[in-house]
Amino acid sequence: MSNNGNNGALTRRRKSSIAVEDVPDPQVPERAQRRTFTAKYKLAILEEYERAERTERGAILRRENLYSSLLTEWRQQRDRGALEALSSRRGPKPGKPAAQAAEAEIARLRAELDTAREVIRVQGELSALLERLSADSAAMAESDSGH
Repeated sequence: MSNNGNNGALTRRRKSSIAVEDVPDPQVPERAQRRTFTAKYKLAILEEYERAERTERGAILRRENLYSSLLTEWRQQRDRGALEALSSRRGPKPGKPAAQAAEAEIARLRAELDTAREVIRVQGELSALLERLSADSAAMAESDSGH
């Protein structure tokens, strides 16, 4: 055995070695990131998959890194409503801005307050009328009993 043979092996090994920064730490797995697909992409893949021969379909799935169950889900979405179903966004539904909602609530409460004030005013007038009728009826009863 010559020393040259070992040096050549060491040299080759050093040239093909990977930098420490390039090797991921096996103790800390990367957090998985959920992929999102646009409606346009989903339709394009569905169309390509359905046009392909049965033997080519697996290659499409491998190339795009997709599962057949995902295509089944996309197909159902497409059949339910084409792009509308496929392009639905996650998260809360868009609604009125908070300021508009608050203004609408204030207007509703003001109308309710006006109605309540009107009811109280009518009740006051009714109470005064009933008092007057009661007093008149008592006065009439006294005048009738005094005869």
